[in-house]
Amino acid sequence: MAQHEGSFQDLVVPSAVLADPPLVVPLFAVTSMSLTEAYHLPPIGSSKQRMIVAAHDDTISLSALLVGKERFTLKFLLETMANLSKRGTITERVFRGAISGLTLVTSMTIRTDLQIQSLTFGASASRREAIDVSMSLVHVPRPGVLAKVLDVASLGVGALGDLAR
Repeated sequence: MAQHEGSFQDLVVPSAVLADPPLVVPLFAVTSMSLTEAYHLPPIGSSKQRMIVAAHDDTISLSALLVGKERFTLKFLLETMANLSKRGTITERVFRGAISGLTLVTSMTIRTDLQIQSLTFGASASRREAIDVSMSLVHVPRPGVLAKVLDVASLGVGALGDLAR
């Protein structure tokens, strides 16, 4: 029987996926991830201001490894996505601004409308075929009903993923 030699990426499901289709970056070894939700509290008695002010700001911080022969390509794609998330993503252009930002899919959360706030890359002699990456993503949804619909849809997709296991 012939032995099939596959790469790590062919054998393992990624821990997280960051996407702006057709750009997709699988993150196979997420070592840590945190989701911070900072809530804004407007002054009591100012109902009109409550309608205008965003309810909360979400920031996702994650650390991962870019592994294998594709690590430099994945690094380049992350840098490209960081630039595009500030100037207008491919998704935003296709949907004419109705949907924008990057999409992150993890076991903790599925988020749309993200921008990369910071990227940090590192390397060490002990891991020659890996690049350490740390990133901070900020959730910047557009005001309106569509943002809430996407949030609810992500809950449904997450629930379906849990049922499939």
